[in-house]
Amino acid sequence: MEVCALASGSSGNCYFAGKKDKGILIDAGISCKQIEERMNLVCKDPSKINAIFITHEHSDHKKGAYVFARKFNIPIFATKKLVQTSFLCNKEELVQTIGANETNVISGIEVSSFLKSHKAVEPIGFTLKEKNGKEKASIITDLGHICENVAREISETNVLFLESNHDPVMLQNGPYPYFLKKWVGGNDGHLSNNQAATGVTENASKKLKEVVLSHISEHNNTQELAMKTHQDFIKSRKDLKTKISLSTKLKPSKLIKLS
Repeated sequence: MEVCALASGSSGNCYFAGKKDKGILIDAGISCKQIEERMNLVCKDPSKINAIFITHEHSDHKKGAYVFARKFNIPIFATKKLVQTSFLCNKEELVQTIGANETNVISGIEVSSFLKSHKAVEPIGFTLKEKNGKEKASIITDLGHICENVAREISETNVLFLESNHDPVMLQNGPYPYFLKKWVGGNDGHLSNNQAATGVTENASKKLKEVVLSHISEHNNTQELAMKTHQDFIKSRKDLKTKISLSTKLKPSKLIKLS
């Protein structure tokens, strides 16, 4: 199985997991056209996608889902609360419900959901593993703090797509209105660089081989600052040989293979 971020950031989020002949998407917060273009860039066939899993109802995570689902006639999976409160697709037969803490197998991939803290109806993250495979990849963005569920997933995963959204000083001195700054920096908002880096160094096991920094703010962070923060923190764990890389809104991240 291979995984990558097709897009990551406040303007749209979409992640791919699968093989050449089948795969799934986690979130579809960019247009159908963009999803197809990004998949072509990583040499994956959009027609081989068999499902879309949605983390929560914010538009940067779901706005392209219904067009992509209709075009390729594939199901959209979301929690029951999300399905009841948010539009996902005008073809009801394509919308399927999942539990907030359960494992589903689609296209030979075990997709495990877990609750996290974010200002949304029932926000969840996902950990993915090829059936009968050994390694896991976790996609954890849009959360205000490292709760027990997230700490557990970090401790068990091999590849981690983790939000490193903002620098607190840049946030406080930035252009957002006060109420938005308060939410972003709060327990149901977004992780700062330090929060994300602390979450990794306090919980990761030696099997964590790569962290892909995700959902980096355009206004309240820089790629360089996010990278430096995580690289500095990771040095405190002499037992970790973890690589740090980036995902962005402009192009896909590299494909990472899991065994």
